[in-house]
Amino acid sequence: MLPQNEKDSLLQAAMDQHGDYIKRLIYTYVKDLPKTEDLAQEVFIKFYKSLDAFEGRSSIKTYLYRIAVNECQNYLKSWHYKKFEVTEKVKNWLKRDSFEVDFLQQEQNQSIGALVNSLPIKYREVIWLYYYVELSIADIAEVLKCSPNTVKTRLARGRKLAKITIEEGDFDYEY
Repeated sequence: MLPQNEKDSLLQAAMDQHGDYIKRLIYTYVKDLPKTEDLAQEVFIKFYKSLDAFEGRSSIKTYLYRIAVNECQNYLKSWHYKKFEVTEKVKNWLKRDSFEVDFLQQEQNQSIGALVNSLPIKYREVIWLYYYVELSIADIAEVLKCSPNTVKTRLARGRKLAKITIEEGDFDYEY
């Protein structure tokens, strides 16, 4: 059992070192800034509460990412999220001026980040963890609770899907 001051210092260090990365990871799932903040807070609360059970078989970074991925997946399965998603789609559909305005706005907002976010979640999460967070294949496998070969396959398929999207002209990439 860790002393209180040691748990506090571990939490503070984890928040300082990994807080921004955790928020970015969560945002790739939920795409809502206020909800991202809430989920990040939940991740660090769960981390703090589970410090006594943490065995150190993985790094704290990997452990935090595992908690974050679980929190995101639980949120995306929740009734609240599904209700919110349908409500937002209806609101956006009613507010829409024209397809032309939507298309022009979409064209202006596209970037590599938007392309990654448009990929299916299983590809998006490995690409994000590999390129943006710079986790190793083994760490990603541990975070996602899958085999390293699955991670490699998802990376390859995600890259291929992104490349096809760019080549088909569905995405404007400027050098």
